[in-house]
Amino acid sequence: MPLRKSWVESANTPDTDFPLNNLPYGVFDAGDGSMPRCGVAIGDMIFDLCKAEGDGLVDVGGAVFDLSSWNEFMELGSDAWADLRRQLTELLAEGAPPRPDYLVARSDVTMVMPITVAEYTDFYAGKHHAFNVGSIFRGPENALPPNWLSIPIGYNGRASSVVVSGTDVRRPWGQLKGPDEVLPRFEPCKRFDLELEIGAIVGQPSDRPVTVAEADEMIFGYVLLNDWSARDIQAWEYQPLGPFQAKATATTISPWIVTKAALDPFRTSTPDRERELLPYLQETGPMLYDVDLEVALTPEDAEETTISRTNFKELYYSAAQQLAHHTTSGCAMRVGDLLGSGTISGTEQDSRGSLLELSWSGEEPITLQGGETRSFLEDGDTLTLRGAAKGDGYRVGFGECSGKVLAALDNPYAR
Repeated sequence: MPLRKSWVESANTPDTDFPLNNLPYGVFDAGDGSMPRCGVAIGDMIFDLCKAEGDGLVDVGGAVFDLSSWNEFMELGSDAWADLRRQLTELLAEGAPPRPDYLVARSDVTMVMPITVAEYTDFYAGKHHAFNVGSIFRGPENALPPNWLSIPIGYNGRASSVVVSGTDVRRPWGQLKGPDEVLPRFEPCKRFDLELEIGAIVGQPSDRPVTVAEADEMIFGYVLLNDWSARDIQAWEYQPLGPFQAKATATTISPWIVTKAALDPFRTSTPDRERELLPYLQETGPMLYDVDLEVALTPEDAEETTISRTNFKELYYSAAQQLAHHTTSGCAMRVGDLLGSGTISGTEQDSRGSLLELSWSGEEPITLQGGETRSFLEDGDTLTLRGAAKGDGYRVGFGECSGKVLAALDNPYAR
């Protein structure tokens, strides 16, 4: 598919994340005392959906865009999703009457959470990541758990931990215990890490088990996701029930929801299976996406270094498979549920999606521009995730997903 031209000139450049082919959804605060409201990114501008709806330019059957989240619109279902995309494409296409009064510069606003997160579930669906982490702690011969090739492993996280890009992240306190120590101590995390993930947003509810095909139809769109991880806290706490406080500090998402419709031209199949999946997990068609991803690290007052490049298609289980499996017990899914993919790593050393892998648990520190090294994150470091699918003269991008690490607070329990 070629670039679709828009009367918004900045949307027609090959390097913008937000051409007419994309039309991602977000919520912006204009800083004028009005409530945050729904908008659509187009080039370096935002099309104000609240204003357009109020003036009758956009109609989806109810007033839903004067709100501070996309949840009510998602509830309208896939027909409304398709109808809005059609209306926006017609309004913003080259040849349509220019409507500059409905545009706001992205540089003049603050982006806020695009959805109200109902529940958050994090998966462990990247085989290369799972193999690397397993090799570090158990050796390559025992890297993957016995169930890994049969089931999308996940755990229920905290919706309250999900924050929007640009939110600072405070280094957490927790129980730490070294391998040679008898008892734990209570200290700030020493091995704070990132995890490069994609988040799938559930746009339709379920109250029964659903098929993979039905699950794919339930997904509204995707965001970049950094699931910040306290590796040393996790090492002590995860036996026998898995991550808890190690993953409860923050989960950062990008402010723009890239819809499934925008990503459809970039669909691709999941990798070849090493073990046949049970019938309920088998896909009926391509359900992953060819999206280039990267991670950049910027120390305080220093230049940025890209530390990892990988691709969304490296996942072993698609979001649709994860969602279908999530419902097998009868677990109800709600509008606004967020599914983290798990860390997306490739096969090469520079395509690993976490510092745990990149530094091989600190044994092989990475070198940044300017000569600094990192095994794990230091105070003042800013992490920035980026991603885009590449089309013919255009890109469908996610914008940035960033957060800065702040120093731990003084001991909150000291007397």
